[in-house]
Amino acid sequence: MAPKIVCVAGPTACGKTTLGVLLAQRYGGEVVSADSMQIYRGMTIGTAAPTAAEMDGVPHHMIAVADPSEQWSAARYVQAAVPVVEDILARGRLPIVVGGTGLWAEALVRGVDFAPGQSGGTVRAELEEQLRREGIAPLLAELAQVDPASAARLHPADEKRILRALEVYRETGTTITAHNAATRARPPRYDAVWIGLQFADRADMKALIDRRVDAMVREGLLEEVRQLLSSGLPRNATALQAIGYKEFLAVADGAATEAQAIEEVKLRTRQYAKRQLTWLRRNPDIHWIYWEKERDFERALQISTEILTAAGVC
Repeated sequence: MAPKIVCVAGPTACGKTTLGVLLAQRYGGEVVSADSMQIYRGMTIGTAAPTAAEMDGVPHHMIAVADPSEQWSAARYVQAAVPVVEDILARGRLPIVVGGTGLWAEALVRGVDFAPGQSGGTVRAELEEQLRREGIAPLLAELAQVDPASAARLHPADEKRILRALEVYRETGTTITAHNAATRARPPRYDAVWIGLQFADRADMKALIDRRVDAMVREGLLEEVRQLLSSGLPRNATALQAIGYKEFLAVADGAATEAQAIEEVKLRTRQYAKRQLTWLRRNPDIHWIYWEKERDFERALQISTEILTAAGVC
């Protein structure tokens, strides 16, 4: 049987960090972050990475493990996170995956075997050069010949995924459609109990997001951006395109005022939270806990305990 783990999911600012710590303390667990921005060092404020006080003595993994100049994918995350989860299990502890990057968490649970290929590889470079010369139409036509299912599914504007599908076929001789079907047919790597957090009234979520952004600014988000720049991080680095960093990069460059950046960050964060919920609601295995006006962690811990007991975790 697949080992049991716990996953705490939900949109930004919903309290995943706190509940993850509480569950770890109750069940002898350790937290494994599944956040695509908290992996970067020197980006504590803008990513709302847990502080030592918030960790409250609970070991946290996959936080601040990458240089901001690096570009991580779901495949790279799974490659790094699986040994961490296996080590926690081997020591008789409970892995608690916490984070808002749904794709990464689901890939970790399912044990996704990502198709070969990388953005910096020779085949990708050839495809990108062909795209530059000829446009996307001939590439999409080629994909329709070798992988009609992918070609029918992908919009011509989705150049990134069209190139990826062709890259996989050229490198392996197997279509990405066939690879993904084989991956889905395999049983999941872990038997995950999913707990989701969200507000019953979206207006309350928006208000909390706004308060969090204000707190980030008070804690020094602009200074954090300046420190990243002073370390030599290129302005086009993936890490600096994250919500909060991109807007305050404009402030650092004198292209926007702090007030403008704050409003933009609030708007983009609210939009991101909505996208997170849309992604997570596709997962029928999530047990949702709904907050009212305020987040009641004592109640959430009690409900979570009932869910985990029923699932045989304790």
